[in-house]
Amino acid sequence: MRKYTKLIIALSLIVQILLIKILANFPDFVENYYSNGIYQWISKGMHYVFGWIPFSVGDILYTIAGIYIIRWFIKNRKRLRTDTKNYILDILSAVSVGYFAFHILWAFNYYRLPLHQSLKIDNDYSTAELVTFTEELILKTNVIHGMIEKNDTTMVVMPYTKRELIKLAPKGYNQLAKEYPNLAYWPSSLKRSIYSLPLTYMGFSGYLNPFTNEAQIDGLIPTYKYPTTTSHEIAHQLGYAAENEANFIGAMAAMKHENIYFNYSGYSFALRHCLNDLYLRDPSKYQELLMTVNIGVLKNYEEMRMFWRSYENISETFFKNTYSGFLMANNQKGGIESYSYVVALLVNYFDENPL
Repeated sequence: MRKYTKLIIALSLIVQILLIKILANFPDFVENYYSNGIYQWISKGMHYVFGWIPFSVGDILYTIAGIYIIRWFIKNRKRLRTDTKNYILDILSAVSVGYFAFHILWAFNYYRLPLHQSLKIDNDYSTAELVTFTEELILKTNVIHGMIEKNDTTMVVMPYTKRELIKLAPKGYNQLAKEYPNLAYWPSSLKRSIYSLPLTYMGFSGYLNPFTNEAQIDGLIPTYKYPTTTSHEIAHQLGYAAENEANFIGAMAAMKHENIYFNYSGYSFALRHCLNDLYLRDPSKYQELLMTVNIGVLKNYEEMRMFWRSYENISETFFKNTYSGFLMANNQKGGIESYSYVVALLVNYFDENPL
């Protein structure tokens, strides 16, 4: 009986994959009944269960699971030859259960409506519109930088600890929720990852654990990046699975925050995306506008570049390419990097809501 149960569970993996492929063609259904329905209860429930715990439960579970998997393969290594059929059946049934849990707990959000459709804004923009918006962003970022630092060549240093910045991050969503009630965030479940060092070597500043819905923040990244990174992970918790959509929502939450340091982090983050996109479209105009950015802002960009450069290694490329491939396999055609869509959201949102 147990053997047939495993067979059914293993074969259900094929059924699950087919159903998800079908579901991908009905984003309105996913948006209404999962992302804004079932998932809201799942997310809040997990936050109540795990959010109050001061350490990352998800990281602990990953550790236990990793040890168990390694132990299982070592213990059952001979079965690959002596009991091949049941050996493969055990693996497939475990994968099937994990695949089901991954999607029901969070990953169906990959198939929801694109954010520009939810916001009812365009998904296209001209280079002229990009230039105009980038100029406005430069002005706004320079003004905020000037309100924090008297000298425009001085890099902004956050006067908060990383723990304090994590606690402050949800306040940006309190402001954002006034315009979009579905972006209300409570209760919180934000943790510094136990695995910050390997996370950094892999080139990631944070991640969402889909099995506990805890947002994991890299404890090693510079404090300048904490407001947008934490806000980005909150966007994932709210059900926005696409990296570019989480970038947009995270930037918006930081820009609308009551704290000026969050504002600076949000606006400079949005500006970096626009400058990167402008460089691809019009390198000469990029160079021209870059000269108008406060040197202090550019120093913050350099701070981040040097930080990631100090952790560069062969595995980073592997992990980023692997994750990008994973995203593309889950309805995210742009993979990790998709500046154009983030910029499209920014340009078109602020076209209707001027800075």
